[in-house]
Amino acid sequence: MRTADTRTRRWLRRVVVGGALAGILAVVAAGSGMAAAKAKPTNNTAPKIFGVAKIGQVLSGDRGDWTNVNSYAYSWLRCSGGGGNCTAIGGANGTQYQLGGSDDGHRIRFQVVAKNNDGTTTATSAATAVVVAAGKPANTAPPVISGTPQEGSTLSGSNGTWTNSPSKYAYAWLRCDNKGGSCATINGATKNTYALTSGDVNTTIRIRVTATNSAGSDTAQSGPTAVIGKNRGAGCPAGSGNPDQVANLSQPVRLLVDTFQSTPTVVAKGTQSLSVRFHVSSTCGGSVQGALVYATATPYNQWSIPPEASSGADGWATLTFTRLRGFPVSSKQQLIAMFVRARKGGENPLAGISTRRLVSVRVNLRS
Repeated sequence: MRTADTRTRRWLRRVVVGGALAGILAVVAAGSGMAAAKAKPTNNTAPKIFGVAKIGQVLSGDRGDWTNVNSYAYSWLRCSGGGGNCTAIGGANGTQYQLGGSDDGHRIRFQVVAKNNDGTTTATSAATAVVVAAGKPANTAPPVISGTPQEGSTLSGSNGTWTNSPSKYAYAWLRCDNKGGSCATINGATKNTYALTSGDVNTTIRIRVTATNSAGSDTAQSGPTAVIGKNRGAGCPAGSGNPDQVANLSQPVRLLVDTFQSTPTVVAKGTQSLSVRFHVSSTCGGSVQGALVYATATPYNQWSIPPEASSGADGWATLTFTRLRGFPVSSKQQLIAMFVRARKGGENPLAGISTRRLVSVRVNLRS
């Protein structure tokens, strides 16, 4: 009996000691797993750039040698001439980059960001040599001026088209005679826009552009504008108004029938037709071409109503009336009264820039 009890006690000790040891080993294993070090990417060899530091050339970036990397991201940096003060170049996120005018006088670096589940590591190449131009700029298309040639308006000048990627531009505005010659620089006008003043009226304007890169500079000049007109008010077109096209007039401008002439000047008892000329101008101060003129004699049934006539380049429109049986209205009639209207085509005849007027032609029934 004692022998059996001894064997049982030994077996229980082995179970207890073995279980405790297994538990201890499990705790140690768990603890070593929790303390495992994280390993973010490591850069072993720095990125490099291959290519010539000249505008127009393409640079290639080598990411260098890395370990523990899942993915890469790339960027190109534009730095000062000394290689510092670097900023990322927008849109340059591949392994190649073509040098442009904005890089003139700068140095370029290639930057690599490596990632894995444990973090990111950034490595940057050495800077290139200072970027230079292949040659000084040469103009292939001159600057162009846009805007209304009228006092108070602002003109804008384009740079024109140049070779060898200029890195900067300088501007000068010139005031010329009304044929575009005898030009002189306008003091203080050094931006690519220029606000016309009263001193520019009856002159023409040019812009001169100087393009510069690290190899040198050159200049190009625009053609002249049209002759600068005086600002005649809201709704008035630019120019002198000789004539103004009715299509270019808008409110608050109004048309004016300022003059009329009749043939004959005095209507006699035997007159069968009457030709009347009407001159149309506007509150802008010039003659108007293309205005539609309508007129009718009152009271009605004295003279026919001719169709509307369009004013010509001199502002005049001619309407011809034919005598009807209602003329004369009495043996003592001394005048033919006429209602006259001038309007802009497409507008309501009673609105827009239209005008109305009453005129009269003399009558002498004794002649």
